[in-house]
Formats: sequence, structure tokens, C-alpha cells
Amino acid sequence: MAVYGFFFFLPSEHVVTLSSRRRFLVHSAAQAAVLAAASGSGGVWAKGGRPLRILVGFPPGGGSDVIARLLQEPLSELLAVPVIVDNRPGAGGQIAAQQLKAAQPDGTTVFLTHDHTISILPQVVRQPGFDPAQDFVPVGGFASFVNCLAVSGQHPAHSLAEYVDWVRNAAQGRSAVGIPAPASTPEFLVQLLARHYQLDLVAAPYKGSAPMIGDLLGRQIEAGIGSVQDFVEYHKSGKLRVLAVLGAHRQKAFPQVPTLGELGLAGFEDMPYYGFYAPKGTSAAFTQRFAQALAQVVARPQIRSQLEQLGLTVEPMNPQQLQRREQAYTAAWKAIIRKSGFQPQ
Repeated sequence: MAVYGFFFFLPSEHVVTLSSRRRFLVHSAAQAAVLAAASGSGGVWAKGGRPLRILVGFPPGGGSDVIARLLQEPLSELLAVPVIVDNRPGAGGQIAAQQLKAAQPDGTTVFLTHDHTISILPQVVRQPGFDPAQDFVPVGGFASFVNCLAVSGQHPAHSLAEYVDWVRNAAQGRSAVGIPAPASTPEFLVQLLARHYQLDLVAAPYKGSAPMIGDLLGRQIEAGIGSVQDFVEYHKSGKLRVLAVLGAHRQKAFPQVPTLGELGLAGFEDMPYYGFYAPKGTSAAFTQRFAQALAQVVARPQIRSQLEQLGLTVEPMNPQQLQRREQAYTAAWKAIIRKSGFQPQ
């Protein structure tokens, strides 16, 4: 089991800068203080201060991992227990979700995830090994985000229209578009863009955003679709160029980039979400306490600013609000998946 405590194991091409990583580090003396406080904390975590494990379904260096580690220390402080990040990458979060289902509902395990694993994956995989409605309880949400289309900073296209022209002419109408996971929201976006512009675009799935971005930077692949938090720092540095974003509004991270709606592609206004889930049977006392702590953490100006710098829109949600958001997003993408003709695999 790959368990990472209060330290970072990030590849060099990650979205977080070196100075940002240093701010996130917690020295061993601080860890000892947290452990000591946790051991006498009682309350919901009355079992000798057992650590709270945050499952993450993607490898170290991905957007979800960085977010988990940003929230890790302040959550530990407010909940008075040690918090560890447990990376269980694979299958677009499916492995981590199965781990959550198997975990004891004793308030020691939560799953930090986004829309793909909770709302999309159960609709595109015949036997995902979990059912969010039956196996999980929402604990609290904290942000929404958008997906976007990007090309290398060396690519000749500086707009979506120029990219479409490039595919039609320089690429003879056919090109691959990287996606961070198969049968994901980005894959359906590739299909819909291909249909709208009458192009032969092929989705090229990767095992996470980091390897996809690596190939984008080296122009082994010409374009990619992923979340804003994966692309934002590369866009700012000029290494990648974001051409369009989803959502109803332009993003603070790059306000000069138009939305797909502005470019004539309506129907992509509903934004994906980030939230925490716990195993079914977890007590209401735990979920309420965690949701309150999470809301306090994301309300801190520094944390809020760092989340926004990663391209997120901070949006605290209690368990009930997160559940409603999940249900609405699942229903919206059910219609899109059906329209695409995709068959569960």
C-alpha cells in the first residue's frame, strides 16, 4: 500500500511551483505535535487518535493529489487527528472507489474525488465494483472546475478556430486528442467536438494527466483535454496554450480564453465538482464534523487563493448539497453519453 504522509512526491512537470510545495511541507516536529494532540482527542475519533486516511484515485503529481495535500494539514489541525494521503491510482479512480467501499465506516477513511469517478464512471463501466448511491455517503464538497482544450505552446494554433483549420489542412482532417482516462468526460468532449466540426478526432487515453501533459509538452500528441487545474501553470508559463474552456463563464485562471458556449457549442455549462465521500454506514456525527471543518479550511484566504490559482472555483457544499450536485451532474451526463452512442464496457 502506497501511503504518503505529510511529504510530497511530485514529478517535475507538476502544476504546483517549487515555492508552493515548500509552503505545503509539514516538518516532523509538527507531525509529532499533531499526533500527540490526536491521541487525546476523543469525540468522533475516539479510537486512540487513529489517522484519517484520504484516498486519492490518481498518482502523486496529479491535480487531485495536489489538492488533497493542500487540504491535508489544515484538516488535521481542525479535526485534531493525523491526516494521511493514500494514493490508489488506476482506472480513473475506480480502484480507490473500490477501496472506499471495502473500508470500515468508522470515520477513518474518506475519498477525495471529482465527477468522473462518481458521476461518469458508473455509467460507462458495466461492473465498476461500486455504486455511489448504495456504497458511499457524501461528506462535503468544496469546489467546482472546468475542463479545457489545450495544445503545446509550440503549436501554430492560437485559437480553437485555428486548431480546427490545422486539423483539416495540416493533419488532413485526422488527429489524436489526449485524455487523462478512458470513458471519461474528456473522451465524450472529443467525440462531440469531432461531430460538431466534422473532423476525425481520436481520443488517446492516458493513465492520468501527468503523462498526457508530458506528451503534450514534447508534441508527441498535438492536443489534450483535461481539467483546468492540470493545465493552468503550463498555460501561464507558455509551455501549453489553452484554447477553450467549458462552463458558463470564463475562468479567473485565464480570463482571455473563451468558453465553448461563446464559440457556438452550447450544452457544456454544467461544471464538474470536487467532494469527499465516506463508506456507507459512516455516522452523521462524522460527516457533519468533517463538513464543518472542510468549510472552515476552504474559507481561509490563503487556502481559497491557492485553490483558485489551481483553476478551481471554491464552492463549499454540505453533504446534502453535494448529493444534489452529484445527482444533477449525473443526470446531465447521462443524456450526453446516450446521445454519443457510447455503450458501457
